[in-house]
Amino acid sequence: MNSLVRNVSIEPAVAAAEFRGAMRHLTGGVSVITAGRGREISGMTVTSVSSLSVEPPSLIVSINRAASSWPLIARHGVFGVNILTADQLEIAERFTGKGGLKGAERFSGAEWTTRASGVPLLVGALAAIDCEIEEVIERHSHAIVIGRVLDVIASQRTAALAYWHGEYVAIDRDEDAARLAEVSLPSRHVHAPRVPKAR
Repeated sequence: MNSLVRNVSIEPAVAAAEFRGAMRHLTGGVSVITAGRGREISGMTVTSVSSLSVEPPSLIVSINRAASSWPLIARHGVFGVNILTADQLEIAERFTGKGGLKGAERFSGAEWTTRASGVPLLVGALAAIDCEIEEVIERHSHAIVIGRVLDVIASQRTAALAYWHGEYVAIDRDEDAARLAEVSLPSRHVHAPRVPKAR
């Protein structure tokens, strides 16, 4: 019986700093994840929210299991996703724990409401989404949480808060879309709007 022996060289693991540097190029929308009910509430700022499915409406968020909000999410099985507007930078920073703020302290200075789950939802957010946990997948330091959407509160605002290269960036749908159209696409990909013919 013949056997084939191959020398396999295993590349060293990518350094955390190198990976973090690569991910700084990925622009992420800024959201606040809220958890808990009543006086036992907390929340955190994340850029890890992504849609999963429209039917049924569901989303994914990656949450560090060392975060103070994680035990509340795991215990109650519900959470809120609050997509921030460009002028809600202060809220984003409060929920990072800036200045040592913890738990319910992070919620002061803004207006909150609740829906079916009972978690706080930010009044005036681009969208506030009430979710219940459908599944949790634990990997390494984080939990990948699949949330089934219970309710959505949407606003008519158009300017979002994003995070890129370690800084907050404002993105305005109307202003920035017009600028991007001027510089980003070759003319063959830009179509003029159709004007109906007079009858």
